[in-house]
Amino acid sequence: MSEAIAGSKSGPPLILASASATRALLLRRAGVPFIQDPAAIDEAAARAELRRAGRDALQAALELARRKAMAVARRHPRGLVLGADQLLECDGQWYDKPVDRVAAREQLLQLSGRRHRLATAAVLLRSGGVCWSAIEAPELAMRALSTGLVDAYLDASGATALTSVGAYQIEGLGAQLMEHMSGDFFAVLGLPMLPLLAALRSEGVLA
Repeated sequence: MSEAIAGSKSGPPLILASASATRALLLRRAGVPFIQDPAAIDEAAARAELRRAGRDALQAALELARRKAMAVARRHPRGLVLGADQLLECDGQWYDKPVDRVAAREQLLQLSGRRHRLATAAVLLRSGGVCWSAIEAPELAMRALSTGLVDAYLDASGATALTSVGAYQIEGLGAQLMEHMSGDFFAVLGLPMLPLLAALRSEGVLA
């Protein structure tokens, strides 16, 4: 559990239904008391199902965030559970975390010189019901990348390239791949932090 800063409540902490190290770091740096209990759902199958049902990327991300929170809420029926999800959309195509370096290379070359958006959603559940949700859709424009630059980036970033949609981390070396960004920076990293912090104050997690 992260340590709470002065002014935080001493009640039950938030439960983060995600294995994301970046989301955990955002909460920890903001002084949010939480425990991490990742959801175990088949995200690829769920995304495919939602795509077939005609959901757009934002609707799909929100529903996946809700499903993750629901899965973890069964283990913490009285807890406040945070589910989150992020989808990268470029010209109607959805991208997820690459499974290996080959997939990451292909993904970066496909995004090269193009604009994409990050459908970022978060949901808070208490007693099995949604008490707050938010969606953001920051847009990014990637530079035109040579294969040499992509390979050099993947060599330098190593396994971290596989930990985020788009195969880049904009808070690190991935910033060098970008030409322009609009929208909320925290949402690029995976959480709409300012609305979330306001919700956590309302729910008594923060003073």
